[in-house]
Amino acid sequence: MNAEEALNRLREGNSRFVNGSRNTPAVSSDNLNSLTGGQAPYAIILSCADSRVAPELSFDTGIGEIFIIRVAGNVANPSSIASIEYAVAHLGTKLIVVMGHQSCGAVGAAIAGGDNGPNLNKLVSYITPAVDSCGADAPMDDVINKNASNSAATLISNSAIISNAVENDGVEIKTAYYNLDSGKVDF
Repeated sequence: MNAEEALNRLREGNSRFVNGSRNTPAVSSDNLNSLTGGQAPYAIILSCADSRVAPELSFDTGIGEIFIIRVAGNVANPSSIASIEYAVAHLGTKLIVVMGHQSCGAVGAAIAGGDNGPNLNKLVSYITPAVDSCGADAPMDDVINKNASNSAATLISNSAIISNAVENDGVEIKTAYYNLDSGKVDF
């Protein structure tokens, strides 16, 4: 499946989710058994770890359909980049979506600043350039969208595997915004 077909499939799934007409079959032993030999997800989603954001549900997908990396603030750090590299290089997935979301706590922490301890400070350091770019008084949604764009750019600048796949193999990177209040994903 090419990137455009994968994006259309995500849009259709999100429409079903928003309209309450999900049609993903329940997980059965047959579903599970069919995946023991490998996986072929049609999209990669770099999403926030927020418990209110569940890409499998919001895109109405079943087990094995999308490859999800979840990290607070949907940041492109070495671990998330490596996971995406695996899916691009070994699974042949052609679409990468970096998805921010409404009311992101990690972005809120970056906007607030201060000392949150060494681990959270490291995570927030990936988001701070979006805050700096937009300004501390910018609407949070602007910072969330800029952070997703920055993460998408980082995937290319920090990974020869991903940048080569974008240049030569038909891989596309899109950003998205998940609306907590409606479940709609805006690409």
